[in-house]
Amino acid sequence: MAQKPTFDYDIIVIGSGAAGAPAASILARAGKKVAVVERGTFGGESPNWGDMPLGAMLYAAEVFYNAKRAAKFGLRTNALNYNHPSLLSWRDTVIKRTGAGGNRYYYEKQGISVFSGNAHFLSPNEITVNRRHLSARKFLIATGAAWEKSTIPGSDKIPYLTPENILSLTRPPKTLFIVGGNATAMEIAYLYASFGTKVYVAEKANRILPEFDIEVGPIVAEDAKVSRNMTILTRSRVVALQKEGLQKRVTYIQGRQQKSVRVDEILVAEQRVPQTDMGLENAGVAYTHQGITVNARMQTSARHIFAAGNITDPAIQTHAVLTQSRTAAHNLTHRTAIEADLTPNLLVAFTFPEVAQVGLNEQECIKRDLRYKTAVAPLTLTARSNITDCRNGFVKLIIDTKGVLIGAAIVAPHASDLISELSIAVRHRLTAKQLISTPSCFTSWSEATRIAAGKLL
Repeated sequence: MAQKPTFDYDIIVIGSGAAGAPAASILARAGKKVAVVERGTFGGESPNWGDMPLGAMLYAAEVFYNAKRAAKFGLRTNALNYNHPSLLSWRDTVIKRTGAGGNRYYYEKQGISVFSGNAHFLSPNEITVNRRHLSARKFLIATGAAWEKSTIPGSDKIPYLTPENILSLTRPPKTLFIVGGNATAMEIAYLYASFGTKVYVAEKANRILPEFDIEVGPIVAEDAKVSRNMTILTRSRVVALQKEGLQKRVTYIQGRQQKSVRVDEILVAEQRVPQTDMGLENAGVAYTHQGITVNARMQTSARHIFAAGNITDPAIQTHAVLTQSRTAAHNLTHRTAIEADLTPNLLVAFTFPEVAQVGLNEQECIKRDLRYKTAVAPLTLTARSNITDCRNGFVKLIIDTKGVLIGAAIVAPHASDLISELSIAVRHRLTAKQLISTPSCFTSWSEATRIAAGKLL
C-alpha cells in the first residue's frame, strides 16, 4: 500500500500583507502547521506604506488644515505651524501599533514559521526560498501588486517617487508633479498640498478619480484647486521627464498643446501590476497580466492552491482583500466551501472631503443599458453644512424601476463612514421609500441621504 506523501507544512502562505496575514493567523489558530514567506517587508503594503501610515499622515493634515481655517469660528490660529520630523514620528507610531508592520515576530509568536526571500514553485507542492526547499499540502498565494515601473521617456535616467516610498521623504517638497489621478494619487496630492506643497496632478482621462461616478471627479477637482491650490490637468499625457539642475522638468500634452513645468519631485502612480513572477507554470496555476485566475472560493486552476488579494485583481481595495483572505482561509480548512461575496462593490478615497461609492455608478448603468433614476442632494441642503461651513459635496442615489437602491456615491466629510448605511441598503435591496422612512440625526451628514431619497419618491 502506497504511503501518503509527507510535507513540511500543511499550508504555506506566500506573502504577509492584507491577503496573507489574516489567513495565516486563522489557519494557525485552527491547528494547522503554517509557514509564511515574505520577499519584502513583513506586513506588506497596508501597515508599512499604504493604508495605515498614509491614513495617519492624512489625519494630521486634516487637523492642520481645519486648524488653519478656524479663525472664521473665532479661534486664534496665528502661531499655527507643523514639524515634519514629528509627523514622521507619528507615522512610525501608527505602523508600530499595527503589530504586523515590519515585524516577523508578529507571525512567529503565533507559532507560524517565517521565511524571508522570493518563493519559486518547483512543482505543485514544492517551492524554493533562497535555495531552501519547502513543501506543503496546500498553498495560499498573496503576493499582491506593485506600482508599475514608469515607461515615460527619461524616467530611466532620473529618480522618481512611487506611493511605496514617498512617505519616507524627510521634508515636503516645494513642488510635486503626480502622474495619475486615481484614489491613491489624490490622497497623496491632498496630503502634501495641505502642508504647503504646490501639487500638479496629470490624469489621462477627462476627469480625476475616473474609477468613481462621473459627478465625483469635477467636484473634487474644484475643491483641490480652491482649497489646496492644486493644478489639475485632465486629458493630459506625460511624454518626457528630464533632469534640470537640482530640479526635474515634466513635459506633457494636454489636448493638442505641449507644455512643461519644473518641479522638485515626481510621483508616478498610474497603475499597479500583480506580482506573478514565482514559477506558477510549474504548479499548474493559470494567470494573466491581470493576475491569478480564481473562482469565487479563491481557488486557482490547481485545486490545492488558493490566491487572494491584489494578486487576483490589482484594483481591489483593502476591505475586499480582507474578505478574500478570510474566504481562502475557511476553504483551506473546511470541506464545506464558502464564496467571497464582494457585492456590492465598495470604493473609497480618503481625500478632503472623502469620496465613497457602492454598487453601480451611472456610467455602469448606461453600459448595461439599465433603466434607472438618480437624485443628488448637495451638502448645502443639510444643517450640518451650515454648522461646519463645509459647502462642497453631495450624496447621489441610483434606483432601478422598482425603486430599489442599486448604487450610491458620496463626496462629504466622513464619506467612508456614511457609505456603510448605503452599502447595507444596496446589498439587501432596500428602496428609496425605506431609506427616507429610516430616522437620521437632523444635524448629521447622513441627513443628505434622506434628502436624496426624498427626491426619488
